[in-house]
Amino acid sequence: MDQKAPKRYRILVLDGLSPKGVELLAGEPRLEVTNSPTLNPVDLQQTIGDYDGVIVRSATKITADILEHAQRVRLLCRAGIGVDNIDLDAATSKGIVVMNSPGGNVVTTAEHTLSMLLSLSRNIPQAVLAMRAGRWERKKFTGVEVYRKVLGVIGLGRIGSVVARLALGIGMQVIGYDPYISREKVESLGIEVVSFEEVLRRCDYLTLHTPMTEETRSLIGAKELAQMKQGVRIINCARGGLVNEAALLEGLQSGKVAGAALDVFEQEPPPPAHPLVNHPAVICTPHLGAATEEAQDRIAVDVAQQMIDFFLHGQIRNAVNVPSIDAESFQRIKPFLALAEKLGRFQAQLAEGGVQEVSIQYSGEVAGYDTKWISLTLLNGVLTTFLGDTVNVVNAGVVARNRGIRIVESSSSEAEDYTSLITVTITTDVGAHTMSGTILGKRDERIILIDGYRIEVVPQGHLLIVRNEDQPGVIGRLGTILGRNGLNIGGMHLGRLAPHGQAMCILAVDSPVPQSVINEILQYPPFISVNAVTL
Repeated sequence: MDQKAPKRYRILVLDGLSPKGVELLAGEPRLEVTNSPTLNPVDLQQTIGDYDGVIVRSATKITADILEHAQRVRLLCRAGIGVDNIDLDAATSKGIVVMNSPGGNVVTTAEHTLSMLLSLSRNIPQAVLAMRAGRWERKKFTGVEVYRKVLGVIGLGRIGSVVARLALGIGMQVIGYDPYISREKVESLGIEVVSFEEVLRRCDYLTLHTPMTEETRSLIGAKELAQMKQGVRIINCARGGLVNEAALLEGLQSGKVAGAALDVFEQEPPPPAHPLVNHPAVICTPHLGAATEEAQDRIAVDVAQQMIDFFLHGQIRNAVNVPSIDAESFQRIKPFLALAEKLGRFQAQLAEGGVQEVSIQYSGEVAGYDTKWISLTLLNGVLTTFLGDTVNVVNAGVVARNRGIRIVESSSSEAEDYTSLITVTITTDVGAHTMSGTILGKRDERIILIDGYRIEVVPQGHLLIVRNEDQPGVIGRLGTILGRNGLNIGGMHLGRLAPHGQAMCILAVDSPVPQSVINEILQYPPFISVNAVTL
């Protein structure tokens, strides 16, 4: 018997990725690579639906309109830091994973920042232009030393921390602000941690290394410039728009700002008559922070490997819209992903009314894992029951929020009877259902608790969940009805809260149970509720 051939994936590479990255992709037999360095937006919109993965640099804009045609796309990779040219909300809503490759340009961008700082201090670009024009103007281009000057660094991630180390190496005093990195880590680099306001007050030079978000847009504006020293110098090699360009121009004209070094602009490329580009106290470069041969090769190889790892190994790295997970961690949680998806689907088929809240509790060993993917998978199981394949693990959280569904997670290292336990409660406008599941051995999934009934069930195939008064003859009558309707029972699981109280019977049957059979069962008084579930 012939084995099914492994799936092949089509990858579209745009914007002239370094040949080393394209070669790495092309070397994988299961990847079919199309390299289109200059594909225009109209052609991209027409062809993107033929691909599973897409790689862009900074030139191509992946808009919501383009994504409307991306029926097959599962992964978008930005070769470089940031995802400014990708409509992240639209991609997430369509269930597309978005990654970037932030590590490849760290040293290169940090070196460019320091180069800009030194060039700004010594008027090097202006002096070069004067000499080429035949002028020898030593006095006009007298500069300032950076030794013992205070460099303020806003954003102390990978690039900002390298800039700080380089500045310390040439004798600058470095102060910094970053609310998302621990004080201990920053201080271990020799950087004095201060508040944002103190950075502004004390710095002789200010350099920015934060992402562009709504919170950081115009991070340095007129109000912030007013708090700074007379004659401060500002360097921005991160993102255009972090510094308000109108406020910066006013600061240069008033003398508050002695000079600025800009590698990025709000509009790129800026118009030829841009007042900052043409200001004598400004030096500027055309977004060259990552523009070295070494960085472009590293970024291309990084992003190609991320694409390979995603499609061929199930590994997610540097994702910006879902939790990242490495191959080893994925293998560790893989059995729980399968269990979680079935718990979600099982619960959704039992639930009545509109879902208001999904509560997930992890107990025991599984609580020590990174459970983000497990929660997303469980939520996906719930939502796909109602919404079909428009939902996946990437957009499940967005879909839930848009529908007003609360997601509550909790963890406990203790699990009384099982090594690991996942308990999910779905609350609707009608009521609530609680179910617990576990893994026996390495991968055997079990449901072990349903609404207080201790009952061990293999969550697969067609199941009939029956609640009834605990009376003699109930099971026999149930079997008779199913037999009369040609439904074969493959397994039976029983549980009860107390003798002669209420009981639960779960039957594994070989085919779906029609609603007419459920109605027939409910005609008999001992039966309280009947639900058919398919997993």
